[in-house]
Amino acid sequence: MGALQKSLKTRHITMISIGGVIGTGLFVGTGKNILSTGPAAVVSYAIACLLIVLIMQMVGEMASGEMALGEKSGGSAELGSFASYAGKYIGPWAGFTVGWLYWASWVFIVGLEAALIGGMLNNWFPFIPVWVGGVGITLLMTIINIYSVKSFGEFEYWISFIKVTAIIVFLVVGTTMILGIWPNYEPKGLGILTEFGGFAPNGIVPILTAIVFVIFSICGAEVAAIAAAESENPAKNIVRAIRNVVFRLGLFFVGSVAIMILILPWNDSKMLAAPYANILTMAGLPVAAQIIQIVIFISLISVLNSALYTSSRMLLEMSRQGNAPKIFSQIKNRRGAPVPAILGSTVVAYICALLYFVSPEVIFYFLGNCVGGLMIAVYIFIAISQIRFRRSYDKISSEPLAIKMWLFPGLSYVTIGVLAVVYLCQALIESLRPQFYLSSIVVIGSIVLFFTMRKLSSKSIEQLPTEQIEEKLASE
Repeated sequence: MGALQKSLKTRHITMISIGGVIGTGLFVGTGKNILSTGPAAVVSYAIACLLIVLIMQMVGEMASGEMALGEKSGGSAELGSFASYAGKYIGPWAGFTVGWLYWASWVFIVGLEAALIGGMLNNWFPFIPVWVGGVGITLLMTIINIYSVKSFGEFEYWISFIKVTAIIVFLVVGTTMILGIWPNYEPKGLGILTEFGGFAPNGIVPILTAIVFVIFSICGAEVAAIAAAESENPAKNIVRAIRNVVFRLGLFFVGSVAIMILILPWNDSKMLAAPYANILTMAGLPVAAQIIQIVIFISLISVLNSALYTSSRMLLEMSRQGNAPKIFSQIKNRRGAPVPAILGSTVVAYICALLYFVSPEVIFYFLGNCVGGLMIAVYIFIAISQIRFRRSYDKISSEPLAIKMWLFPGLSYVTIGVLAVVYLCQALIESLRPQFYLSSIVVIGSIVLFFTMRKLSSKSIEQLPTEQIEEKLASE
């Protein structure tokens, strides 16, 4: 079966954890959320970031606990394996559901990013067909992932460095503009938050529903927890990655939105169509628009790269748990890359990208509407797993956890409740109703599929001779 190589360095994990949440959702989606929510969008971002922080804390607790239990028993545990946690502490059906939902979400994101990359390349170089650009970049990322995990980490390190640098420049310039330090700009003051219809001009519900979009934009923080398993010091890096989440989410997302609503009127659709570029242009940096376009392109590549890595590792773990074909559990090269899992995820991603050209308004729209809701469903499963994990851990071990969920169990239940409310709020907005129904159908369908497959498997075993049944059970 082979083993993954622990060749990622601490700097790789640190930058992956920072850059993992900076995608096109931050650069493009933020303005749309402000337009639909008003200045209160900053509340949506704060709540969504807090939810992700709590989920990461739960993942960190389970990862550190499983690692401690593995060392105590002389074995090892898969770090950051949400599917295995759900399967162990909720039930096999939950592990199956979480694994496939999470994998499907990231595979679709690969296809989505490929289509967007192809579109941007076609805009810049019309002689390059959209599909050629999308397939070409995806093929390049596949080769990088197949070559070695170190090549993935090194590539992701540098493109994340570019994204982080761009955001920091924006935060510094925006803050000095608001404080009146930046030359040739007159700050508008706090009055801009209420003078165009109030702080929450569209009411409370849009604040809650915007959380769905924000979670979709910032999902990826947990990639660092998965990558830590392939690092030189998993125990140290998982703790560092989790603890850095609070700072980076608050700074990059909440900070960016706060600057936008203090500089731009919330109902200015033209300025909010490209808020980063427009604010930097207002500061007297006209080249900013072109630079931001390049940064957005780099962000698309970064998200595609991370999505391909994450989906392949989840498929690998699902195979090892017996919930996916065994071929995907194999490590096929000497550098420890799970080649079958990477290729399997890439092929499905190509199919998703193809659907963008075949049926963008039906099938591709269907898949796109599922992802945000599916991520929330996965996070709910993670929270339930953490509650059951902690109760089990406290019974069998007195060793202190390196990371612990705060205010347990109350805050864990509150997290589940808020996630459930946000998920159900999708049904209250007409534009989000398809997303609610489609993601619900997919979640329920995956659970039904598990029990159907298990029933069929049980029937096939019952039809075997007694000797073969005993051999099959022994092999499992």
